[in-house]
Parts: sequence; C-alpha cells; structure tokens
Amino acid sequence: MTPVAAQASRQPASILFLCGRNAVRSPIAETLAREALGPHIYVASAGVMPGRRDPFVDAVLAEKGLALSQSRPKSLAELEDLNFDLAITLSPEAHHQALELTRTLAIDVEYWPTPDPTQATGSREQILTAYRELRDRLARNIEQRLVQPRKG
Repeated sequence: MTPVAAQASRQPASILFLCGRNAVRSPIAETLAREALGPHIYVASAGVMPGRRDPFVDAVLAEKGLALSQSRPKSLAELEDLNFDLAITLSPEAHHQALELTRTLAIDVEYWPTPDPTQATGSREQILTAYRELRDRLARNIEQRLVQPRKG
C-alpha cells in the first residue's frame, strides 16, 4: 500500500499544498487537484517562502490543457486564512512548517515526498521530463488519496 493510500481517511473540504517556494511542486498539485476535485473542495497552495514562477511548470501543465492563470508564488504568511482541513506537504521544510501549524490549528498533515525537478540537468527535453514525471506522480497521488475515496 502506498503512503498516500494508507493516509486515505475522511474527505477534506479544504486542502493546502505546501512546498518550499510555491513555484513548482505545490502549484502543480493545486492545479491538478482543482481540476480533479471540482469546485466543491477548496484548494490552495503556498510555500515556506515565496519563489519565482517557473516556465517549465506552465509548459507541463499546458500539455494537459491546464494553466496556472495569473497566480504568483506566495508564502504561507501571505495566505489570508489558514483554516484548512488538510495540508499536504511536498518537501521536508514544508512538512516541518506544517507540523508547526498543528500546535495552534486543527489541521491534518500528510507528507508526500516529491523530487524537486529544478535539480534536473541536461537538455531542455531532459529537464521537461523531470517536470512531467513530477506532474504525473502528483496526479496519481491526488487520484488515489483525494478522488477515489469520494467514489464509494
């Protein structure tokens, strides 16, 4: 059983995806989750600190007919509201930060360790492959943890 499947408990009404800089992993996850879950579940993303928008993210989302629109990377401190049912962390520093939130908020935290595609080297196509692998991995995790439990 995968870590994601093992965590499958109640269906959250609001989800926060959290990574280091809200530039790659968490915005991809937010976009995929919004598409998969529809308008009835509130989905947002943030980083431990804000980063810069990454054009490879736009490219791999566009391959699936998705887009970040006008969103920009934001930090956890910039969120207007932290009342989420579930925080899904995608990097070690984000996981640590989310666990700190549990001291004062009633929020469940799940850690989905994900590789950082910005570390990929090589040709443009090799780098895009790393981003595609991340996108597809997040899509599978979202399907397993957040979509399938609703069907049944």
